[in-house]
Amino acid sequence: MIGIKVTITKYISDEPQPGMVEGKFKDAWANEFIMVAKTAILSSESLGHDSKYPRDGFIACEIVEKWTDEKGRRLVRIDLDSPWGVETIDGLTKFDLEESALIHLS
Repeated sequence: MIGIKVTITKYISDEPQPGMVEGKFKDAWANEFIMVAKTAILSSESLGHDSKYPRDGFIACEIVEKWTDEKGRRLVRIDLDSPWGVETIDGLTKFDLEESALIHLS
């Protein structure tokens, strides 16, 4: 499974279980995006109010497209809607990232 790194910035609530956290990441154009998701979607750790933030996290995604831009950067367009139906607080699911931002999730 493919994913991207996110920074988990804070714990939002205990409901729905196992709890909700805020995550942030930047696209290839340095735009920052914010999402709110269940702790189990953004981390393999058990997170709560007493956990230390910010901390590293991840989100699974699907690669939609790959290309090289005019500066020679290898870019990918990802979709967060697959596999876990995640979107940003603005309702966005597709983003352009540098290919090096991808990670392999086990």
